[in-house]
Amino acid sequence: MERDYQYIFEKKESVTFSAADYVVFAATLLVSASIGLYYAIKDRKSTDEKDFLLAGRSMQTLPVSLSLLSSFISAITLLGTPAEVYTNNTMYWWISIGFILSAAGTAHIFVPVFYQLEITSVFQYIELRFGHMCRVLGSIIYLTWMILYMAVVLYGPSLALNAVTGLSLWGSVVAVGLVCIFYTTLGGMKAVVWTDSFQMLVMFAGMLALLISGSLKLGGLDVAWNIANKNQRILFFEFDPDPSVRHTTWNVVIGGGFFWMAIYGINQAQVQRAISVPSIKHARTAIWLNFPGMLIILSLVCSVGVVMYAYYSTCDPVSLKIISKTDQLIPLFTMDLLGHLNGLPGLVLSCVFSGSLSTISSGLNAVAAVLLEDFVKPYCCKKISGYAATLFSKATVVGCGLICLAMAYFVSELGAILQLAYVLFGILGGPLLGLFTFGMLCPWGNKWGGNIGLITALAFVAWIGLGTSINSVVITPKSPLTTAGCNMTAINALKALATTAAPTTAAVLASTTPATAAPPKDYFLLYRMSYIWYTALAVITVLFVGTIVSLITGGHKKMRELDPRVICPFFDVFMPFLPESFRCKARCGVRHGDEEFIATFIKHQEEKLRHNGVHNEALDVSDINLSEKKVQNGHTITNGDYSTKL
Repeated sequence: MERDYQYIFEKKESVTFSAADYVVFAATLLVSASIGLYYAIKDRKSTDEKDFLLAGRSMQTLPVSLSLLSSFISAITLLGTPAEVYTNNTMYWWISIGFILSAAGTAHIFVPVFYQLEITSVFQYIELRFGHMCRVLGSIIYLTWMILYMAVVLYGPSLALNAVTGLSLWGSVVAVGLVCIFYTTLGGMKAVVWTDSFQMLVMFAGMLALLISGSLKLGGLDVAWNIANKNQRILFFEFDPDPSVRHTTWNVVIGGGFFWMAIYGINQAQVQRAISVPSIKHARTAIWLNFPGMLIILSLVCSVGVVMYAYYSTCDPVSLKIISKTDQLIPLFTMDLLGHLNGLPGLVLSCVFSGSLSTISSGLNAVAAVLLEDFVKPYCCKKISGYAATLFSKATVVGCGLICLAMAYFVSELGAILQLAYVLFGILGGPLLGLFTFGMLCPWGNKWGGNIGLITALAFVAWIGLGTSINSVVITPKSPLTTAGCNMTAINALKALATTAAPTTAAVLASTTPATAAPPKDYFLLYRMSYIWYTALAVITVLFVGTIVSLITGGHKKMRELDPRVICPFFDVFMPFLPESFRCKARCGVRHGDEEFIATFIKHQEEKLRHNGVHNEALDVSDINLSEKKVQNGHTITNGDYSTKL
């Protein structure tokens, strides 16, 4: 089918942001900043850091759910997912189904444990379970992970928009970074949640506008679908068990499920908001509400990718060097469709920056909580006042925000942002997910197993990820692209193409670029593995190594001495219909439901904390000894050495 429209790169006039587009873009930033200012004024008399970091555990379910959704439906998703469909196919859509696995683990394993312990930093749990050294190591890994990830989220969209719209690269980086720092510093968690909710609506509106306008241009979504289907872009059922295949139904659902669990289950940025609601029931509801939201958003952005491919199906702008990276396709597509309508490109592309704002703001708030709870309070300021803690948290937001601005330069040459984000999550987030999973589901795990398992998984997955990158391993070929339908006469006339290169460009590019044949599979076995398995591989490594080390060092001998609150009774939660005799054995001796034992444990925990001058009940209880007798309801109970640090 011949197209009846021209691309902007076939026209003599260039299309850039208009004054109206800048106004719309600025308005988006202004609304976010205003929300932060509102909560700064509203809560100006509060001196409790819990209000700043956890919103006083008083947030409503719906805004928390929208906030959870928006933070990791980031600019990376909005730019990278349509580009993934354009370049490869629709297999990535299955990751929305993988979220079911994540939601189940998050809502029924991780968050209930965190909520019942009333902790602020998730790494306080690690000390309760595996000791102080493991807590520090985990905190450092997390801080590295989040700062790098926020830098990717900040720089990627700015680079993409700069290349297409003329929007100042570092101007947009600095503007988005400073606005994030501003409203997160002033308003804390309440500002983060409500701005995330607003930004989620902007993201949805922007992507929907792009889908509708693109479909109308092509004559309907069905037309776009048929074009994409004829060119190998529509693929949903790929059951090849080969782990080297980039995306299959198996690896996207299972591997993607582990990936989302690292985001929702144990990521401080997400957990911090999940426990900001009044009860565990509210937290579970907020998490499960993310599933329909995730399904809608991912279906929407994948559909945008289908329409975008159909629009450029006969004239690939990447092959033409009109743009240098596939991450720039969405801005180009936006300007192509809506560039003549002043204000609309600004509205659509504001959704991309809304994705950046929501992710960075939640990340800054999380980093502040980790630094306060895991480094400041345990080491130098055990008796820090609520007011001083709040000031420190705000200063941390400013400092880390400025570091992210500096780190944005570092990520400029790191490739496609969607895959880069997954590799970061796999290498750094995967081992942490494995550690928390090992702690909550394996009562035999001890501090030796936890520490060695974490270090082994980190080294193992980093070796695979870096080895794959250094060797430029590519196994799965991309789908075919073509420039056969380009108006090369018009394109070569543009100033963007050098006159001397024009004849060669026309001769080479006015043709179909077939799918690149897969290179011989002579790479090292693990280097060929799809990047989407990295998180799951890290979890398996921690569980395997941690179990072996724990059994060798006697962890299985002290399971009855564990604080039941740090272990999730898996079969009681997910299979309560099983016989009680089986479920009792499956608890491995952990005293779930033994209220007298738990009461004894908590009593001695509080006594130790009062003695140390620490008021957060989850801090530094790893060496509590419960060897005393407790009298309750007229009964004398003798306990052994109930130490959580085995």
